[in-house]
Amino acid sequence: MIIAVNTRFLLTDHLEGVGYFISETFRRIVQQYPEHKFIFIFDRPYDERFVFGKNVTSVIAGPPARHPLLWKFWYDVKVPAVLRKYKADVFVSCDGFCSLRTKVPQCLVVHDLAFLHYPDFIRKSHLFYYKRNTSKFLAKAKSIATVSEFSKRDIITHYKTETDKVDVVFSAAKEIFNPANDDSKKEIKNKYTEGKEYFVYAGAIHPRKNLISLLKAFSVFKKRLQSNMKLVLAGRLAWKYESFTESLKTYKYKNDVVMTGYLQEDELVKVTGSAYAMVYPSLLEGFGVPVLEAMQCHVPVITSINSSMSEIAGEAALYADATDYNDVAEKMMLLYKDEKRRTEMIEKGKDITSKYNWEKTAELLWQSILKAAEKDH
Repeated sequence: MIIAVNTRFLLTDHLEGVGYFISETFRRIVQQYPEHKFIFIFDRPYDERFVFGKNVTSVIAGPPARHPLLWKFWYDVKVPAVLRKYKADVFVSCDGFCSLRTKVPQCLVVHDLAFLHYPDFIRKSHLFYYKRNTSKFLAKAKSIATVSEFSKRDIITHYKTETDKVDVVFSAAKEIFNPANDDSKKEIKNKYTEGKEYFVYAGAIHPRKNLISLLKAFSVFKKRLQSNMKLVLAGRLAWKYESFTESLKTYKYKNDVVMTGYLQEDELVKVTGSAYAMVYPSLLEGFGVPVLEAMQCHVPVITSINSSMSEIAGEAALYADATDYNDVAEKMMLLYKDEKRRTEMIEKGKDITSKYNWEKTAELLWQSILKAAEKDH
């Protein structure tokens, strides 16, 4: 079988959610199924590290598809040409977009429908593209994979998609996320927080991540407990970050907030693993990988009660109403004052992380790919 894969999110030194998902799943699928041929379709020059096996042929189909007009051109003109040239049996696209101009069966991965729930948090041109095309993409795909039961229900509810067309493949934390030893913790704290304990948030600085509420919660925490605890925000400045950075300028405890910017993976592991706890108050997540990464580092987690987080983290996390910063602060104080609870949460987190791994996700995605390919035969 010839499997074509949209790999435009495999970007050197800038792998984020979708890019990590493609990298972790297809590295395994390519090696697990050497009898099949894979065509990786990039939209710009690529790093050879992303060619995962001898059964992979890499193709550059430019120009880089980075805004809606070029998305349409790339998926509906460039991709079909590659599929024809290489006689692909199936096309896999992990970014929620597929081609509306090919007869090749497609497996579409949709991580979440955040644009429907929080339309203000996405560029207007992008929102228009999503709203106009998502229903067409879901109808066109022969199979749809998503990362949680929450996202599956969301897709079925909003787009009247047949239940058996949507497969839950989950996601996972990368194996590199492991507990930090005492020396590493000391080194990281000296580097970022003047040796002080800290709460960590890992992810992009973006309105959907609800970080202004996190600042407010941290204010309440600092005011009530008079603690020297710091707050580390580990992630790049993404879209519409300006209101957050402006808020930070006049923030009473700004000297206790550390913004690291984008961190290389091995550094992010150390920063996550050295934290007192992770606070992840996102308004909506398809899966919430940073929550799992923290648990795998034996770091307790406070997160939102909404969307997929309670499904994924189960009894291992403390949950707060993400829209109520006082509730987030209460959970931060509760964890800080109760060392026994913190230890119990770490133990429960170990059990949760054992349920998710990239081998399982890769195999479930492979089954969804086979389902798409078989429906056409």
